Amino acid sequence: MTISERKKQENIAQYLIHIYQTEDLIRAFEFDLNQITEYVIKHIPDDSERKQLMLWYADIITQMKDENIQQEGHLRSTQKIVSELLDLRDILLSEDREFKSIWKASQQVISKYAKEGGVNEIQACLNGIYGLLLLRLNGKPVSDEITQHAEIFGNVLSYLSYRYKQNHFTSPN
Repeated sequence: MTISERKKQENIAQYLIHIYQTEDLIRAFEFDLNQITEYVIKHIPDDSERKQLMLWYADIITQMKDENIQQEGHLRSTQKIVSELLDLRDILLSEDREFKSIWKASQQVISKYAKEGGVNEIQACLNGIYGLLLLRLNGKPVSDEITQHAEIFGNVLSYLSYRYKQNHFTSPN
């Protein structure tokens, strides 16, 4: 099982952000699998895992080219999951008191980011978390406000990921 597959089963929000990172990495290496192998994959000690990872990157590269998202955008498969999380949010708002409380506390911030970004509220949460990650990776300063907003996004995504896992990867007794 690849890192990506484990993330998908364990925490769907982390999986989506992992895919966003992968898309950006592929773009940074200009879709050149040889460079990705040289600078990313070759450092994996296990031969089997390296081969698996190389095939996985090759597949993502193919999907990105087929879907014409070489410059920007996300894979249709990940956008489908974002839509599923949006649907799950709607279901939970109608039947889950704990989620209603989390959502109520976060809705104003999330709605602001969604409106500014022209995206749905779940995508706004993912973009906010991914943006924070990019700031930190690039050594940029992170304001208290950004940190607070990322915590709000994280609360929503954590709960949705937990419930998504229950619905998709937990087998009934």
